[in-house]
Amino acid sequence: MQLINIDKQRYRKHLNIVIAGFIGTLLILSLIFGQLLIACFAQEGVSNFRYNLLGVILALLACAGIMHTLKSSDAFKEIYYVWQIKQLQNLIYRKLKKIKVGVSNDEHNALIILVFYYQSLIQVYRLDDNTLTISEVEKRLSDLQDTIAEKNLTVSADQFEQKLLDDYR
Repeated sequence: MQLINIDKQRYRKHLNIVIAGFIGTLLILSLIFGQLLIACFAQEGVSNFRYNLLGVILALLACAGIMHTLKSSDAFKEIYYVWQIKQLQNLIYRKLKKIKVGVSNDEHNALIILVFYYQSLIQVYRLDDNTLTISEVEKRLSDLQDTIAEKNLTVSADQFEQKLLDDYR
C-alpha cells in the first residue's frame, strides 16, 4: 500500500459526517427494528429486552452493510484509506520487535517496513490531531533515516508491500 496525501479538512469533515450518520442511523434503525419485533412477537407480561437487543443487532448489521457499500464512494475514500493504514500499522506493531531486530541486522525489508510504519504514523497522527506523541515518532524516523544514509542505502515508504511482513512471524 502506498501512502497518499490526504486533505485534512476534507477528511475530518467526511469523518464527522460518517460518525454522525452512523450513530443516527443506528439509533433510528434500532428503534424501528425493536418496535417491529415487539409488535410482531411480544407477549403480555414478558420482558421485551430480547426484541430490543435483536433490534440493535439487526441495526448494526444494516449499518455494516451500508458502510460496506459506501467504502468505494468518493466521499468515503479518505476514511477507508486511513482505516486500511491503521490496520497495517496494527499488523506492523505486532511484529515490531522482530522488525527492529531485522533493522539492527541491516535487513533491507525491515528498513522499508519501519520507514513506512513511521511515516504512516506521522500522517495518521496529523490527521487525527495527535500532537502528544508525534514528535517522538518524527525523531525515530529521523534517526532511522540517518542510519540509512550512513549505510548508503536507498529506502522509501513507496517500496513497502504488505507481503514484506511475512518474513517477520
